[in-house]
Amino acid sequence: MPSTRRTTVRAALFTAPLVVLVVLGTAVAPAGATPHHPAKSLTCRGEGVDRDALIRYKTSTVIDAPLSTIWKIQTDVERWPSWQAPVATIERLDHGPFRAGSAFRWTTPVPATPTTPATTLEITSTVEQLKRESCIRWTGPAIGEGLRIDRGVHVWNFTKVRGGVRVSTEETHVGEQVESNVPLATEILGQGLEGWLSELKATAEVAAAHSGV
Repeated sequence: MPSTRRTTVRAALFTAPLVVLVVLGTAVAPAGATPHHPAKSLTCRGEGVDRDALIRYKTSTVIDAPLSTIWKIQTDVERWPSWQAPVATIERLDHGPFRAGSAFRWTTPVPATPTTPATTLEITSTVEQLKRESCIRWTGPAIGEGLRIDRGVHVWNFTKVRGGVRVSTEETHVGEQVESNVPLATEILGQGLEGWLSELKATAEVAAAHSGV
């Protein structure tokens, strides 16, 4: 997957991800996924999504793999295209360990909707907060021909639980264009986040099985 304007959630995200940006397309919720929209939002180092966002989605799933494996897969952003079908290209804009201040630019195709044309979103995501193997929060805009999300905020939490690690994610989007159809934008965002979790779960569990953990 960079408010005073009212917010919307990602179609691909961004923070889209910004995020979430983050991953579009028709997706089936992974086993154990628990999509919901509770009053309490996810945070990372005290910062969360845009509180006044009109478009938001939150969900989680339990992944049967070591936390270190899940964290490595999620934060090795340059390898996202190898396991996330919706991520077409990605480029780290900084060097060294993935940390607060890291930035990356990525693209994802977006299908046509009743209000917007088919296009490719270019998302520039900046990590605002990070706690190793615990949480990540990144933000940023997503811009394509005929489609723009002014600001996406994407938060991830990783918590050890019985049976593995609960990965929770929440994203919001802000932008006049996507806010013109909040139900549709929210549906697309939800499909993207469910798809992201499903692919992260599958990738991490296969990696864990191959390592014999």
